[in-house]
Amino acid sequence: MKEKEEEEEKEEERKEEEEEEEEEEVEEEEEEQEEEDEEEDKEEEEEEEEEEEEEEEEEEEEEEEEEEEEEEEEEEEEEEEEEEEEEERRGRRGRRRRRRGRKKRKKRKKKRRRRRRRKKKKKKF
Repeated sequence: MKEKEEEEEKEEERKEEEEEEEEEEVEEEEEEQEEEDEEEDKEEEEEEEEEEEEEEEEEEEEEEEEEEEEEEEEEEEEEEEEEEEEEERRGRRGRRRRRRGRKKRKKRKKKRRRRRRRKKKKKKF
């Protein structure tokens, strides 16, 4: 009887130890999974931050380009106005030249608009 009881006790102890080991393994696996998840989250956050920074830089560059283009346009307009005033002083011949000037301005404006549209399309892709 004693031997049987002792064997039963030993068996119970063995079972308890196995259960404890299994629980520990499960806990370790859960901890590892949590750590992996945290690392992935950190990497995703870093990627998002990098993307946001890149977008901001692109926007700034675009704004700078637009400002430069506007400045160029203003300068051109001022030059054209000066030319027109000069032509008006010269007399009748000025009319033809003004017409040519308008045509050229129109063409330049068209080209600028086309370039901008192409740039925007390229950027979208």
